[in-house]
Amino acid sequence: MIKANQKNKMFSLEQIQEAHSKVQSGADFPAYIQDIKKLGVTCYETVVSDGHTNYYGSNGYLVTSAVKHETLTIAGRCDSEQFKAELRSHQQGKTSYPAFIKTCASTGVERWKVCLEKMNCIYYDKTGNEILVEEIPQ
Repeated sequence: MIKANQKNKMFSLEQIQEAHSKVQSGADFPAYIQDIKKLGVTCYETVVSDGHTNYYGSNGYLVTSAVKHETLTIAGRCDSEQFKAELRSHQQGKTSYPAFIKTCASTGVERWKVCLEKMNCIYYDKTGNEILVEEIPQ
């Protein structure tokens, strides 16, 4: 018999995918964040080059998604202003997720990390510099 400990919830990739299936646009993102937070996800990090995501929980718990697309080359030099403009466009529903991923690569964004405790999203370049920190609407 397994006892569920609410402080140390274990979540599955299937549960995360189910929550993500409800996201139709950027407007659905805050509800998605609340759903996966309830599952026990404390943060997640998406890698632009192949699209896989690492989902972290308490006590070092980790679930990793499969590679999502062919490997993309990340630009060596980050164009943060172009990235920010493209991100705004994507958040307004003007571009698809695959197009956004290609934009990230071409503007030098290597990954982003969403922290559910701080309710923010941080975008990073190849050298680990923060490009942009955004607050997640609640």
